[in-house]
Amino acid sequence: MPESSTLIRNARLVDGTGNPWQYGDLLLTGDRVEAIAPPGAIPTANVAEDIDASGLAACPGFIDIQSHSILSLMIDGRCLSKITQGVTTEIMGEAWTPAPVAGRHTDPMANAILTMPVSDEWLEKIRGWTRFGDWLQAVEDAGVSPNIGSFLGGGTLRHVGKGMEMGPPTADELDLMRRTMAEAMEDGAFGVSYALIYPPDSYTDTDELVDICKVVSRYNGVYITHMRSEGAQLFEGLEEALTIGRRADLPVEIYHLKASGAANWHKMPSTIARIQEARAHGLDVTADMYPYAASGTGLSSLLPTWTAADGQFFPNLEDPAVRARIRAELLDDPSGPPAPSTRGGANGVIPVGFHKEENQSYVAKSLAQIAADRGQDWLDCAIDLLRSEGQRIGTIFLSISEDNLRTQLPLPWVKFSTDAAGVDPAWAADLGPTHPRAYGTYPRVLGLYVREQRLLTLEDAVRKMTGAVADRLGLRQRGHLRKGYYADVVLFDPQAIGDRATFADSHLLSVGVQDVWVNGERVLRKGEHTGAVPGRFVKRE
Repeated sequence: MPESSTLIRNARLVDGTGNPWQYGDLLLTGDRVEAIAPPGAIPTANVAEDIDASGLAACPGFIDIQSHSILSLMIDGRCLSKITQGVTTEIMGEAWTPAPVAGRHTDPMANAILTMPVSDEWLEKIRGWTRFGDWLQAVEDAGVSPNIGSFLGGGTLRHVGKGMEMGPPTADELDLMRRTMAEAMEDGAFGVSYALIYPPDSYTDTDELVDICKVVSRYNGVYITHMRSEGAQLFEGLEEALTIGRRADLPVEIYHLKASGAANWHKMPSTIARIQEARAHGLDVTADMYPYAASGTGLSSLLPTWTAADGQFFPNLEDPAVRARIRAELLDDPSGPPAPSTRGGANGVIPVGFHKEENQSYVAKSLAQIAADRGQDWLDCAIDLLRSEGQRIGTIFLSISEDNLRTQLPLPWVKFSTDAAGVDPAWAADLGPTHPRAYGTYPRVLGLYVREQRLLTLEDAVRKMTGAVADRLGLRQRGHLRKGYYADVVLFDPQAIGDRATFADSHLLSVGVQDVWVNGERVLRKGEHTGAVPGRFVKRE
């Protein structure tokens, strides 16, 4: 038997299909699962490592369909906060990807969803990634613990053809975007991802989205979307996503399904019904979610998207006429909300991502508190904070209903995702607080909602983290415990697994995941990262 073999004995096997667990032994050889058998059926002789997993569950590695680890993996390939949750595959690409650097997308960092201090060496590499696949191959070559894959960021694609200009593309610009989309699919993209509340994604109309998605459809890819609205226009945003799926003839995945803002919480039952009706009529639409009653994005998202047109967001904030127009649109329009749509208006907006020393006293205070300290209303305060920082300012929005979360969790077509980067508290804490989903998403589901509240079974929760995601992405030999499949395996204690990170203390690793293997190589041993970096660039088959 090869020296690289590992025998995991007496585990409670949860195979990723949703089938009932069963006791068994699991033999990993090289990068594959060589055998699955009843307890004691696999000889222990000549096995390089023999692990007694009594009391533990073994399951496929979790696949995060909405990861933001693009930059964090360039800082630290170990991806600690994800590996310690049991994540073995990171799927990136919401709105932005650093590649391809093509057309008018000459500054690949311009529209990054997250900002992190990447080295000059990496920045030099990024500028040379003229094809989508160049990026993921370079990151694999540098060494990462999880597998990595991605959708092509729709904002990047729009930037390639149109830059930051508003309005529809010309025929030539659209043709360039189509060709770029086709090349990305050939390089291994899972499809295209648009976040339609952020510029330049928000400058695309439905017809343009359909045109791009028709290219994706030719390659059997997926349209994945942060819908144009999750709040006041939730139904319209959903109908647009469904329309794109029908017209372009491709599957639709909805990022972080939610009804955002207390005034919109009552819309979730109807949203669920509309998705289920679309499915009943043959449209392949599914969704994912994170298990927290708060979202996280930039403070800049409070402002109209036209403020970022032509790449002039921060210069525009210095213009009194622009400021007056923003005020008229957000505060003086009687049909619009008088305050941010959260629990408590500006009290439910908590900026945390301040970089400058003079703003550190505001960290974790609500926007209402900061505005009161400064003698301003919430809008002037938000604008001036953005002007001061010169960056989007990571912010927590208390905008989601716990009751809606509990309704969504058991739905068979809903999966789980983090919407976060993989980080290490040893260095990430210096960047300021973050959303606890970066550290706790999967253990929170398994601990709080499976073990404690029993909202869904262990088997179905694991399916939503593994097999369901692999099937959606077309990863045919991952996401399940099966003979011959890649050995991405998690060993965890069902009675101990749980999240520790909170909104008040966000940089805390989760507990309960004991061991993790990626492509047969152990990256977590008894809760400690081994330093191994066996992750590979994974593609849709």
